[in-house]
Amino acid sequence: MSEKVKVVPCSGIGKVHGLLARELALKVANELCAEITETPCLAYIVTEDPEIKEKIARGKCVTIDGCPKMCAAKSVAHAGGDIAEEIKIIEILKNYRGVQPGNATALNDDGWKIVDEAALKVAARVQQVYEGEV
Repeated sequence: MSEKVKVVPCSGIGKVHGLLARELALKVANELCAEITETPCLAYIVTEDPEIKEKIARGKCVTIDGCPKMCAAKSVAHAGGDIAEEIKIIEILKNYRGVQPGNATALNDDGWKIVDEAALKVAARVQQVYEGEV
């Protein structure tokens, strides 16, 4: 597969779950899988920008949502994207019961630890998606 995997986080403004989703996506796309990913802007996807719709329609997508409303996944699907993996921050946080990762504007050390650990797992899935295993 030569098309880059699109990693799309929710906007999640106002909640730490959204901040975790965005930081996780950036860690994967900018650091761990920079050569095989890109992060199209969710706002352009929602507004059905023709260039982004065309880009979304090519290749596979991995969405990362902070809350159960799944805005990133729903928006990508509506734009015609092929979602290979839906990552849910709420599911990730089940492994960190009782931990307070920060607030809507800043992660604390525990929040960054969650991002770092989850990013390794998501990066492995993104690699599988890129290689056509998913």
